[in-house]
Amino acid sequence: MSTTATAPAAEHAQADPYALRPEDARPAPTAFRDRIRHLGPGFVLSAAVVGSGELITTTALGAQAGFALLWLVIVSTAVKVWVQMELAQWTILNGRTALEGYREVGPRIGRLSWINWLWIGMDFAKMFQRGGIIGGTAAACSVLWPVIGEPLSWGSLALWAVVVTVAAVLLLQSGKYSLVERACLVSVVVFTLVTVSLAVGLPGTEFGYGGSELGGGFGFEIPAGTVGIALAVFGITGVGADEMTTYTYWCLEKGYARWTGPDDGSEERARRAEGWIKVMRLDALTGLAVCVLCTLSFYVIGAAVLHPQGLVPEGNEMITTLSRIYTDTMGPWAEYLFLVGAFAVLFSTLIGSTASVPRLWTNTLGLLGVVDWSDVRARTRTIRILTWCLPLLWTCFFLWMQSPVLMVQIGGIGGGIFLLAVVVAVWRLRHTGVPKRFRANPWLTAALVLSSVAILCVGVYGVLKTLGAVPE
Repeated sequence: MSTTATAPAAEHAQADPYALRPEDARPAPTAFRDRIRHLGPGFVLSAAVVGSGELITTTALGAQAGFALLWLVIVSTAVKVWVQMELAQWTILNGRTALEGYREVGPRIGRLSWINWLWIGMDFAKMFQRGGIIGGTAAACSVLWPVIGEPLSWGSLALWAVVVTVAAVLLLQSGKYSLVERACLVSVVVFTLVTVSLAVGLPGTEFGYGGSELGGGFGFEIPAGTVGIALAVFGITGVGADEMTTYTYWCLEKGYARWTGPDDGSEERARRAEGWIKVMRLDALTGLAVCVLCTLSFYVIGAAVLHPQGLVPEGNEMITTLSRIYTDTMGPWAEYLFLVGAFAVLFSTLIGSTASVPRLWTNTLGLLGVVDWSDVRARTRTIRILTWCLPLLWTCFFLWMQSPVLMVQIGGIGGGIFLLAVVVAVWRLRHTGVPKRFRANPWLTAALVLSSVAILCVGVYGVLKTLGAVPE
């Protein structure tokens, strides 16, 4: 009787990626080649980030501002990874998610911290962004195969929006991390190779650029009329606040914390933690390299091809405007190449959101006492329900607003504001949940300080600019 009763419990415990058990602990790889084999969460993150931020917002910024904001693109992608790694380190050492960590940063408002409530508000703003991603994916499909009416007509967009949403939901019904990792990685690699190749090849076309244009992009100025989209770019390109938060879940599901094991105070456990933290940092920096490469490529293409022609991606015509990048440089046939690639990169972003957001909301409901997060069955059931409900809600947002670029920018500004709170939480958790042994590296500390200062300065400036407290 007892054996029969304990067997299912043991099976569920072993299947729980968020449970830390001594028997799951294993030493981290020490050779670089072996560490590469354990990468993954960073690629999931970069695959998700490359879609809406780089393809839509960054290209639109280049089209609007030219090369003038090239510096901002580099800063926005490179500066935030140090905060991301610090938050992930706390997760590996404590075996807990970011939302659980935010709850420890007072003051509390009811059962949650002010940062948890801010995340809830930010996520409602991000629903516009996710609706924009669905809209961009639907627009690519509509141009390729309208099915109903003319390309980009309401009927065609509505049909394709529902189709791509249901396809993403069905793909992720199992909820397995490995499936998310493979789907995101394959789709983004193809389009990244095409885009980087195009950016590098532009100097050989009529839309060529040289050292003077690139040098002018480091004047550290924000041209008049581009502040709003510049703030959105800082909030959405690279690893944003929601991606930093999500990264902790993927680190847990990949196994970094589980393989570290529960904290028993032993030297062996501390060494395992150091080893898996090194793997995590390599994973995060590899994902950063992908993000920087893609972001620069998209921005340069927008600045070199669209800006001289006065073309700025807007509304549902965003896809056809972006396709001019390819048709103007490679010929009419290249539009199909772009549309297939655009579908791949936007759909990969939709996959990332469809996989991560239900986990975040389920964790939030657990903190509120609505569901039992520690119960594998209850957690899995709630995630699957939200995997259906939330993407359909994002689709409704798109069908109501029908402006992918504006929707993505709204989400980006919301993410930029939440990023300030994440910086506060990271410093608080660093001093309450990270032993001195793991805070001893002066170079990493300096990088974290510079990252935090940059985020705070841009974030405060953005809030003041939005409120009209600083002049144009």
